Amino acid sequence: MHVHTKIPVWSWLLPLLAAGFISLELIGFLHDTSILFLVPAVLLLGGSVFASVLHAEILGARVGEPLGSIILAGCVTLLEVALIISIMFSGMEGGEEVARDTVFSAVMIVLNGIIGLCLIFGSRIYHEQTFKLDAASAALAVLGTLSALAFVLPNYAISGAARQYSWAQLLVISVCCLTLYGVFLFVQTVRHRNHFIDEADNSDGEDFFDNDREKPAGKVTLASAVLLPISLFTVILLAETLSHPLDHAITALGLPQTLVGVVIAALVLLPEGISSVQAAMKNRIQQSINLVLGSALASIGMSIPVVAFVSILLGQQLTLGLEPEQTVMLLLTLFVSTLTLGTGRTTVLQGAVHLVIFAVFVLLTIVP
Repeated sequence: MHVHTKIPVWSWLLPLLAAGFISLELIGFLHDTSILFLVPAVLLLGGSVFASVLHAEILGARVGEPLGSIILAGCVTLLEVALIISIMFSGMEGGEEVARDTVFSAVMIVLNGIIGLCLIFGSRIYHEQTFKLDAASAALAVLGTLSALAFVLPNYAISGAARQYSWAQLLVISVCCLTLYGVFLFVQTVRHRNHFIDEADNSDGEDFFDNDREKPAGKVTLASAVLLPISLFTVILLAETLSHPLDHAITALGLPQTLVGVVIAALVLLPEGISSVQAAMKNRIQQSINLVLGSALASIGMSIPVVAFVSILLGQQLTLGLEPEQTVMLLLTLFVSTLTLGTGRTTVLQGAVHLVIFAVFVLLTIVP
């Protein structure tokens, strides 16, 4: 399907069906604990997330760089923030920790799960793939700094509660994270843009489902501009509706509340994860790394500051400091990522290392 010339039917049908489904729940025709509601709602939530990312990709392709990358990052961040905030203020147990769990899970998923799959599938076909070291080094430097500020330092700050910044500290740290991420975007899209472009095809990256590099038609762009807010709005409403059933299910199964953050992160990152693996299988590992590291950076550099500002404004407690085992996993991930992405070449062994770390992360999430 060439998304530049035609809007896929599912990308507008699923959000509209989701809106109608939510209406049935609001008027009391369906109950949010009924199987007849939960199964279609989960499927429509996933479809609406895919539709939102697709429409953001179309708008980004139309306006070009650097606005294209900003639109896509903003869309994914808005989805993540909306899901986090809806859980935080739903009264769910552990709501003050959901932002930490979600963003930490996003970092672990992209740096271990998605990168591991990219390297495995790419190496299976091409044995060894190369990418620009400057891009990976810059992204990892920023990512390491943001991770330490957001997740490690709160455990040692004494002004706030346990594993929390004080309001003043949270405000300053949020501004620092947002500023550093903004500088990275400027370097990636303007100042040193050539560091992040694959010389083999000299392209800015490809669309989510398509290799066509022509700009979308005006009608397609207009349709996406209308459908994007509709898709985002349905995602937010569905997430709010499903928050309590998810909480009850996790409690009934005896699973830790941190699993909520993993579910949110996996849902939001699924479209970009598929796109990254597809790019690696087409020998565009540079594009895969850009997408993966960009997702991790946006999760910390944009989601954490936005959630922090909302928390300060509404007086909601926000726990950011990681548990000891989570801190070990984060430091191990950053250390290994620096080694595996520090050569400019990828092999199947590197992919296997990342997947093993990801498997341990899943294990510790389910069985702390």
